[in-house]
Amino acid sequence: MLRVTSLNVNGLRSAFRKGLYPWMQAQGADIICLQEIKAHEADLDRDLTDPEPYEGHFHFAQKKGYSGVGLYVRQSPESVVTGLGMPFFDDEGRIITARWPNLTVISAYLPSGSSGDERQAIKMQCLDTFAPWLESLMKTHRETGHEFIICGDWNIAHKEIDLKNWRGNRKNSGFLPEERQWLTKVFDEIGFVDVFRALEPGEDQFTWWSNRGQAWANNVGWRIDYQIATPGVAQKAQHVEIYKAQRFSDHAPLSIDYDITI
Repeated sequence: MLRVTSLNVNGLRSAFRKGLYPWMQAQGADIICLQEIKAHEADLDRDLTDPEPYEGHFHFAQKKGYSGVGLYVRQSPESVVTGLGMPFFDDEGRIITARWPNLTVISAYLPSGSSGDERQAIKMQCLDTFAPWLESLMKTHRETGHEFIICGDWNIAHKEIDLKNWRGNRKNSGFLPEERQWLTKVFDEIGFVDVFRALEPGEDQFTWWSNRGQAWANNVGWRIDYQIATPGVAQKAQHVEIYKAQRFSDHAPLSIDYDITI
């Protein structure tokens, strides 16, 4: 089994102080996709860049203490590519891609629009440019059989089941009709699979909780963290878990086991 974990750490150093590393060792993921690491290379010592038994790969944002993505991997990839060749994604450190012979794994942190109309407009522009890239990945999959798993915080809850207070959030960023329609296109038209939902149809399955009020205590959450995969590898998913016994950030780790070799 190949275990893939995705986690928005809301600061990598903070997550390690809260016990992330012992948990990583115990749960044994082969690939860990990180988002919102909020660090630059100079901020990370070897215990953070290459925590045994992993090697780390990172894409840092230009702005200090902001955004950024990374990967911890047990098996060295053939190649690692940072960014998309698009200034918005690349300047904010939002995409890192690792390729093995049979599988490519991507850690992606799509923007939030919750801070206001300007940022929401940027978010929608970002989605418009991201979709053709996803189409290119699916084209590669169909032509070559190479599989893709895209992990990360996509800042969109897809359906009503994916957040607790959906009625009160219909006009809020993260659950706007146009955002949800975009994600439906990713699944229904482009052809990617929401692997979590393929395995777990149940309610009250969330990965992020606001720090306001008693959201965590009352499980008033959102499912905005995904593992979205090409159909071949999605069909080989065997087990899924949202880990909530410990808190390393305002997000919970999402782990899925795949019956594949890389």
